Amino acid sequence: MNVEAYISSGILEAYALGELTGQERAEVEKNLALYPALQKELALIEETQEKLLMNAGVQPRAAVKAKLFATIDARKPEAKVVELRKPESSLPFWRMAAAASIAVAIITSYLAFNYWNKWKSTENSLTELIAQNQRVAQDYNTVNQRLDAIEKDLKITNNPAFNRVVMKGTPNSPGSLASVYWNESTKEVYLSIQEMKELSQQNQYQLWAIIDGKPVDAGVFDGNFAGLVKMKQIPSGAQTFAVTIETRGGKASPTLETMQVVGNVVKG
Repeated sequence: MNVEAYISSGILEAYALGELTGQERAEVEKNLALYPALQKELALIEETQEKLLMNAGVQPRAAVKAKLFATIDARKPEAKVVELRKPESSLPFWRMAAAASIAVAIITSYLAFNYWNKWKSTENSLTELIAQNQRVAQDYNTVNQRLDAIEKDLKITNNPAFNRVVMKGTPNSPGSLASVYWNESTKEVYLSIQEMKELSQQNQYQLWAIIDGKPVDAGVFDGNFAGLVKMKQIPSGAQTFAVTIETRGGKASPTLETMQVVGNVVKG
């Protein structure tokens, strides 16, 4: 069996997502037991899909609902009772009326001040709740955008029209690993990074397609993105894809001494 052609067929991605029939799964598991290279490739696919899904994770914030209702439901304070004793006959009536008015004014002022404090506290809690709801809405939109991006990426990686080219590390960077998804009919090219080091601000990675022995620029990129990134279109006839390190913005021809990963196109 041609292991590279089997990997490029996309059947391992479909197996990882549980989209195969029972007979197809049994066939894949039989091949996995026979070929260690397939086991390694399946582990890489599962790791990549897990990274895509983990990017959607958002930690919810603590609610202020309990604090708000606790403030609203707080027990109202009891008004102080001022005992008004029966005035002696010698006390003028106007002095009695004035004393009663002062007592009423004191009680009213206390209640007004107390309720004003409660209203301010409730207003602050409500403002905090509104702000939190706005943050939750923003997080919800962010999650939806991430899920849309993941769904779009999975449609590409599982599309049999896209030929997957695994680019493995060169002696310059043995631990590096990346993949290209190339649709020869539409000329579309998408890049996925599994492991590539960070570069300085002065440099960028540049993707190349080798057609009839000549390098064709497929675009530049930084090594700090997740998921798939769309590169320049590449016409039919590409035999190899490779990545070099170039000055920021890219070059017209590759610096072969800086080649990081390379992989041959295997047509199924």
